[in-house]
Amino acid sequence: MVYQFSERVKSLKPSAIREILKNSSAPGIIPLSAGNPAPDAFPYDDIREISKSLLEDTPVEALQYSVTEGYPPLREHLRKYMGEKHHVGTEADQVLITSGAQQVMDLLTKTLLNEGDTVLCEAPSFIGSLNTFRSYRAKLRGIPMEPDGVSIEGLRQALEEEKNIKYFYTIPNFQNPSGITMSLEKRRQVYELCRDYNVLILEDNPYGDLRFSGEDLPSIKSFDKEGVVMYAGSFSKVISPGMRVGYAIGPQEVVQKMVVCKQGEDVHSNIWAQIVCHRIMSQRDYEAHLGRLREIYRRKSSVLKQAMEEHFKPLITWNEFEGGLFAWCTLPEGVDMLDFVKRGTERKVCVVPGTAFLTDESEACQAFRINFSTPTDEQLREGIRILGEIVREMV
Repeated sequence: MVYQFSERVKSLKPSAIREILKNSSAPGIIPLSAGNPAPDAFPYDDIREISKSLLEDTPVEALQYSVTEGYPPLREHLRKYMGEKHHVGTEADQVLITSGAQQVMDLLTKTLLNEGDTVLCEAPSFIGSLNTFRSYRAKLRGIPMEPDGVSIEGLRQALEEEKNIKYFYTIPNFQNPSGITMSLEKRRQVYELCRDYNVLILEDNPYGDLRFSGEDLPSIKSFDKEGVVMYAGSFSKVISPGMRVGYAIGPQEVVQKMVVCKQGEDVHSNIWAQIVCHRIMSQRDYEAHLGRLREIYRRKSSVLKQAMEEHFKPLITWNEFEGGLFAWCTLPEGVDMLDFVKRGTERKVCVVPGTAFLTDESEACQAFRINFSTPTDEQLREGIRILGEIVREMV
């Protein structure tokens, strides 16, 4: 049989990261490519105890259909918690629980975008979101990144030049893949620019709770009194990615349309997982749990940085990062990045080529991304040593 695929999907390619992950689970592979939390970061005991109690005492609560907007106690707790701790959300905003933060990108795009409309995004940016935008046949325009965040002049120029811009997608904290954190001044400038041009901001913040050095900065959403920002949060990096619980906080008028779209996608997100997240936040010491995660990643990032100091310098450079899970590394001119990544794979070290994160994958790129949360300390040290050997062979 000959299958006729839709125009929307026939040009889409598999996620480069997902394809690499298929290889990274093979025996002997050093997985510097994944973006998974550290295995010791999961609150195993809390999840086990809460699940046991739930299924013994009120199983129907977890097993029956629920409302599309999400488990009401979790939505209410998030509204209060995010408002009090992060100053996120106003009376005009609504909370929607989603199947991971990735679904926020999908629902917002489905809600706002017509084929050919423009999405502005940082360059480089998260491949999962880029592929979502591509699936709706958006026109993508990348805005260059600078050491303190997106180029404000580049953003201003794009806002002036592009037509039918539906939103600007940004990851202000420990950006994936660059690791860059947007400065406070730039956060205010981004908000004011998009407000003045009547362009929504999609603020994706999956790593904000994983700061292990430096000072916390307010979210762009915390400035929002005019319905300019849709905030995407997630429990994937702080509780469990496999549970697939994320959330959106944004203008009620937009969220209500996203709810209608979600009804056609999955009716509602997993209720058992939502209840577990709610009880971890409300019945356990959630702040102590976050503190433990920061210590895990502070230590693992130190292992990575020490190894890079020893084996990468002076040929491979990297962006400074104060949190998150990634390091963005740049090869010297004249070294073919894709060949470098291939040689690493042949020697059982998997990293992600920088081209995977570009709006135009055909552009030249000298960078690659390393994840430090998934591998063991020994794998980190050995993987960095091997990559250092490879680059010296290629110069």
